[in-house]
Amino acid sequence: MGGRIVLHSDLNNCYASIETMLHPELQGKYIAVCGSTEDRHGIVLAKNQLAKKCGVKTGDVIWEAKQKCPQLTIVEPHMDQYLKFSKLVRSIYLRYSPEVEAFGIDESWIELTGSPLLSRMRPAEIANEIRETVKSETGLTVSIGVSFNKIFAKLGSDMKKPDAVTEITEESFRTQIWPLPASELLYVGRATTEKLRRYGIHTIGDLARSDPEFLKRLLGINGEKLWVYANGLDTSRVMPCEYEPPIKSIGHGITCTSDLLSQEEVNHVLMELAQEVGYKLRKQNLAASGVRIYVRDNSLSHHGYQCKLDYPTQSYTTIAKAGFDLFQRRHSWNNDIRSLTISAIDLVPSDTPVQLDLWSDYSKHTRRLTLEKTVDDIRRRFGLNAINFAALTSGLKMPAHKEVEYKMPSVMYH
Repeated sequence: MGGRIVLHSDLNNCYASIETMLHPELQGKYIAVCGSTEDRHGIVLAKNQLAKKCGVKTGDVIWEAKQKCPQLTIVEPHMDQYLKFSKLVRSIYLRYSPEVEAFGIDESWIELTGSPLLSRMRPAEIANEIRETVKSETGLTVSIGVSFNKIFAKLGSDMKKPDAVTEITEESFRTQIWPLPASELLYVGRATTEKLRRYGIHTIGDLARSDPEFLKRLLGINGEKLWVYANGLDTSRVMPCEYEPPIKSIGHGITCTSDLLSQEEVNHVLMELAQEVGYKLRKQNLAASGVRIYVRDNSLSHHGYQCKLDYPTQSYTTIAKAGFDLFQRRHSWNNDIRSLTISAIDLVPSDTPVQLDLWSDYSKHTRRLTLEKTVDDIRRRFGLNAINFAALTSGLKMPAHKEVEYKMPSVMYH
């Protein structure tokens, strides 16, 4: 295998494997790591191989998972432990390359191009050595894809699990990959799969043989990217682990403690969520040029909507109002609301000059922003509950505020 060499390593059943290692009494049991039922996060976050064989899937509601697997043991997540093991495994990868890019808590790309190791070992041999080292030093297993770009390396790590290495070369990828369902390709989600299916595009090969201009019309810029990926033309970089990616959006979302039954309840939750978004914007010296909301109802259907703002802002009242306007205009209330997320998007530096028109009352916006910064100062000195909107002081269907924030990189860099 000449040219570029990229590995993608994926910890097998990460959460469930770590729980089994920390709690040997779980060995041999059908287990699923699930979110807190008290906070209504009662869905499967991860499962072990035994539960997977019974049909348990990530994202299943607990009762649904137990119907598939009556002997299922439910385990609460311990994110601090998962992060600890993630760092340990990543430190092993760094022995082989300084270019190790995290993709979530349990996956990493490793750039081997130009490595002196290649003078004495084949890429698959290096991957197997990494696999064995992770197993012997941490007790966890990984599946590793070896290929000439990031997309196919990721595909390779998914093709054979657990504890395996799969190699995809420039000569073999059409035979290995093109017969696979289009949904196997990174960034082809459920909605995209359905759109492609309607036009007779079922496999990665179908995608590769499609007209890129047609895909661009159908899916926007992502359609063009998917054509590039399917044809093995991805050139995105593996970034060094110390690289800090630019922030593309800042959001906050929750699963409500009980379903939201009215538009007023939705408005109150968006107002509360937006306060955290505004605070983070000010902390990062960024401003939002747009707003996006995600709505999940009690049938677990997801809906996303976004809009542009008249001018970039850090004001959480402006962001909340835009989010609620979006909800009112775009969302059809067929089921009560289970969870909401609001995000600031199209971010720009906070000192970006603003082009105003004759009818804008920008001074009102400036006064509002000054007031919000004062509220931030009061909360910083006297606590989060020292001051708030009267409408948000009671009856808010939100779990208690949690300070812990986990960073999970999940983007591609070019």
